Amino acid sequence: MPSAAQSAPGTRPRVLVTGASGFLGGYVMRELDAAAYSLVAAGRDRERLAASLTPGATPLECSLADLPDTIEDAGALDAIVHCAALSSPWGTHADFAHANVEGTASVAEAARRAGVRRIVFISSPSIYASAADRWGIREDDVDPTNRLNGYIQSKLAAEALLQRAYADGSIEELVILRPRGLVGAGDPSLVPRLLAVGDRIGVPLLAGGRAVVDLTAVENVALAVRLALETEEASGQAYNITNGDPRPFGDLVASLYRHLGEPPRTRRLHRGTVYALAGIVEAVCRVLPGYPEPPVTRYTVTTIGYSQTLDISRARAELGYEPRVSLDDALAAVAAECRVRHG
Repeated sequence: MPSAAQSAPGTRPRVLVTGASGFLGGYVMRELDAAAYSLVAAGRDRERLAASLTPGATPLECSLADLPDTIEDAGALDAIVHCAALSSPWGTHADFAHANVEGTASVAEAARRAGVRRIVFISSPSIYASAADRWGIREDDVDPTNRLNGYIQSKLAAEALLQRAYADGSIEELVILRPRGLVGAGDPSLVPRLLAVGDRIGVPLLAGGRAVVDLTAVENVALAVRLALETEEASGQAYNITNGDPRPFGDLVASLYRHLGEPPRTRRLHRGTVYALAGIVEAVCRVLPGYPEPPVTRYTVTTIGYSQTLDISRARAELGYEPRVSLDDALAAVAAECRVRHG
């Protein structure tokens, strides 16, 4: 069965990208455009969508909920890359379910109606999160009952939904990618949040900053997406994606601030105490009007206070994935952007 990159001879594979105006979606658009794909950029915001378009790409202005009814406007498609998601350490379960579960169900239904061969779904290794040191986590090391936050539950539910559709034949081909900690120019979340905390109180170094974490240059995730489209045998598989360069959190913070040309602003805190306090503050915020985001969440503590590294051997062996942008270059890129943006 041909992959999405092996459509009719003499034609360019045609791929719809959801969340095309987002951080990862924009990089995916550029990666696929460079590989001569024909692209459809789907999103809700007309201005952001127009700004994200690569030459020759077709805009499709719609919400995920409306995608099944509007996908025929995109023309014949070989694949959908589903990047759109609500990604945050905090939020209501209803919001996460609407954006990430119902939205994914709409993508699956749109693919069914349009006869799309392959879906590449951007999931998250947050589904592995726990308050424990874990090394070399493999794709099957998933606890489907993980209830640490609503985002994790929504990603588990979205994966399960797609896997059921694949099993019953509603989706012909499915590839799931789980990229860890995206960094690079245009980063709207990870580094800006880190620097904002650093400005306020100092970046917290839990466990002395010795917890080993994985990050991924966003360009490498876009590369993995293309490989997932082009690798016939990848259908039905899930793949961890990182830079394959895990480092102590404290070293990453020092490297980032070195690229910024500033001394690091840090604060050493006790991991167990912060995790316990985060649980209390979360409980309070859940009952406050407006559901305000806590200053720290248990999920955040698991990502920077515990060693959790991913095994990417399956992606290397089956997709031929090898990171091409180094972690240092990714940190330098986002630091350069922050220097320009904030002076």
